[in-house]
Amino acid sequence: MASGPKAPKRPRDPNQLAKSIVDLATGEAEDKKPLASARKGGLKGGASRAKALTPEQRSEIARAAASARWKKGA
Repeated sequence: MASGPKAPKRPRDPNQLAKSIVDLATGEAEDKKPLASARKGGLKGGASRAKALTPEQRSEIARAAASARWKKGA
């Protein structure tokens, strides 16, 4: 199993832990790892979206994001 901050939480109950290990071993459950192709597409998406928007649209999106951040903090 993976370790570190990105590792999935393991069940504390020994029976549930055993079941999760068996599920991983038999292929009934999969490790949730992001696909490299999805990551690559996600990195390109923001830049291409920003290029397609007009400066006014980008400003409006930024204004909405800033107001959402300030609203969440209060």
